[in-house]
Order: sequence, then structure tokens, then C-alpha cells
Amino acid sequence: MWKFFNKRTERIGKPPGTPEPAEGEKRESVVARITDYAEGQCLQQTVESLEECPPRDEATAVRWLDLSGVHDVTFLEQLGESFSLHPLVLEDIAHTAQRPKVEDYEEYLYVVAKILSYNSNTSEVEAEQISLILGPDYVISFQEREPDVFQPIRERIIQAKGRIRKMGADYLAYALVDLLVDGYFKVLEKVSEALEDLHEEVTGEPTDDTLKGIHSAKRELIFLRKSVWPLREAINNLARTDFDYMSDATRLYLRDVYDHTIQVIDTLESFRDLASGMLDTYLTSISNRMNEVMKVLTIIATIFIPLTFIAGIYGMNFEYMPELQWKWAYPAVWALMLGLAGLMLVFFKRKNWI
Repeated sequence: MWKFFNKRTERIGKPPGTPEPAEGEKRESVVARITDYAEGQCLQQTVESLEECPPRDEATAVRWLDLSGVHDVTFLEQLGESFSLHPLVLEDIAHTAQRPKVEDYEEYLYVVAKILSYNSNTSEVEAEQISLILGPDYVISFQEREPDVFQPIRERIIQAKGRIRKMGADYLAYALVDLLVDGYFKVLEKVSEALEDLHEEVTGEPTDDTLKGIHSAKRELIFLRKSVWPLREAINNLARTDFDYMSDATRLYLRDVYDHTIQVIDTLESFRDLASGMLDTYLTSISNRMNEVMKVLTIIATIFIPLTFIAGIYGMNFEYMPELQWKWAYPAVWALMLGLAGLMLVFFKRKNWI
């Protein structure tokens, strides 16, 4: 249940704004990628500490600081001092179980989102927290671990594709969020394939493993919904609210991302209905199979009731039973029992009971 509930007991009594990673979270070393760009140039560098960050060229319009690894408390504190980040922001960055949201700190915007991936080996959806800080001319992104999920955006900047170099930092933040939302559709494709396989099993020969698969799929869909629904609210907030560092031009693009989140949520709701329907189909199939078994057993028991009655009569040890002295008594009793069984089968067949 770790995906639905995160332990917080170890934080009881600690002051707010303590950027300590939660117990059990994997510690990753920090990798800092710096991208300074303008319409006519682009400079990139990878550093291991803030002291190695090069001074910013005045000719560049936007600085993008992308960090992989968010559990180095010392690094986060140094970063907070350099960019005057609120302690609560540092705490939310370090504790990677935050709900997707947008917070306005006047000097910058803080955005929390989730990037999702599908593990084909375990058939589970995995989530990673992505934090974004949008300032007037800079963006700081935080990834929990490698590999770099923002490499496609980095390539667009290097190759000067589209309008990303011509726009400001707010457009870069939009591009990062848009990449995360586009990744949701890849996850939905994998989930759809898994549901199709389950549907074939349910309508074919369902087993106990099929039931486990249905429950697992429903659990993953709940987890997906938990990650996407709050993000829809956050993106709508970005697109509709007049933030200082979000231009009207970028808000138009954010509305498109908002539409994509609506599509994702609609697809999720359809998948949830499908999973619930498969569960009903599975239970109905098992019930029908049980009914078929019970019908066969009932027919067998019904046929043997009169036969048992006849056998019981002639199995009594009375001395004066005239049929016992008859030469053809044994074959006659067999003929009577087989005839009764045949007549009952014909009757059941005419009633469409078999």
C-alpha cells in the first residue's frame, strides 16, 4: 500500500520546513545540468555542486537548472539560500509524496507534478515526483533519480526546434509539464493492452490468477487517478490565474495541456468501468460454471432417486416376496430401472434442462 499511503510518523515533532527525506526513500547523488539559452545561442554544462555553476552570460535570456537527486539536504539548503527559496518548498522537494499542486510565493511559482511509467515486468505503474520552480528568467526542475526524463526538451533547445528559444522561462515550464502529461498517454496504452489481455481471459477460461489480475488492474487505475486528478486542478490554476511570471501567450498553451489531462481522466474513467465490468463478468462466469456443475449433479441425483427406491425395495430381506422367485425378475428389474432413467432423460431434454 506504499503507493496510496506514505508513513509520516518519523516527522512528528520536527519543525516545518525541515528538508529531510522520508525513511526508506532511496538516496541519489545530485547531478546538476545547466542550460543557458537565448534565441541565438545555447550553453550547456553539467556540475556536481553549486560552487561549480558558471556565472550567467548576460546575453542568455533563460537559465534552466535541472537537478537529478533531491535527497541531499546540504545541497538543497545551499540552493535555497542561492535562490531565496522558502523552507516549506525545500521540504516539499525532499519529501517526494506531495500532491500535484501550484503555489505562488510572489517571487516564484512552485509546481509539483508526477511523471508516470509502466513496469512491464511487474505490471505496475510507477510514479516519480517532479518539482518545478519558475522565476522571472529561470526554471529549476527537480527529478528524483536518473535517467533524465527531460532529455527531449533539452534536445529541442539545442537544435532550436519550435519556438522554445524565442519564448521566456514560463514557456520552458509549460514544455516540461506538457512532456509529463504526454507521457501519461504512453502509460495508458500499456494499461489498455493489459486490460485487453485480461478481458480475453475473463471471456475465455478465467482462473484464480485472472481475478488477481483484475484486482491489480483496479488498484493501478486508482493510483493513476490519484496522480492525474490533482494535476488537472494545478494546470487549470496555471492557465486561468494571473500569475506574475506566466504570460498570456503561455497560458494559451497551458489550456491545451489542460485539455490533455481531461482526455487522460476520461480514459481512466473508461478503464475503471471496464475493469469493474470484467470483475462482474468474472463472477458471473464462475457462477454460471457452478450452476452447470450443480445442474449435472442434480440430474444425476434425480435419476438415481427412483432407481434407489426400486433397489431398496428388492434389497429388503423379506421371505415372501413373489418377484424374488420369478425366473426373469433380475433382468426385469434392470429393464425397469433403465427404462425409468431413459424416460427421465427424455423428459429433461424436452424441458431443455439438459
